[in-house]
Amino acid sequence: MGRNVAMVESSKPDFGSRMKRLREERGVTLRQIAEATKISVGALEALERDDISRLPGGIFSRAFVRSYAIEVGLDPEQTVRDFLLQFPHDSVTVGSPHVAPDGHTSSSGTKSRMAVTLVVALVAITVLVGVVLFLTISSR
Repeated sequence: MGRNVAMVESSKPDFGSRMKRLREERGVTLRQIAEATKISVGALEALERDDISRLPGGIFSRAFVRSYAIEVGLDPEQTVRDFLLQFPHDSVTVGSPHVAPDGHTSSSGTKSRMAVTLVVALVAITVLVGVVLFLTISSR
């Protein structure tokens, strides 16, 4: 029975091949994705070959995957989760909200992290507006 499981696992297409097949089924070329996303065709080809060493790593690799998914009509967040499952390497997962500290992918807590990020961004914008107003008023 264990042998059958291994055969099923090895017949499962890898991330890059699956992305390429879905892209081709939708009639989207790499050139179209490159033009829309400003990601080089070489980086997109590397993604389809599962050659993550040719990708910039971390948040940038995940951004490439997210952009690619959007252009071929896939759910970008699920596609990133699939990417992280195939490539759980530190160079890819570092800083990902989809990866728990123990290395398991997770979407729980994403809303609370987004809320904290929003609050921090709003505070930063408020401070910036205050500084600009102060400088404008004090220069008169």
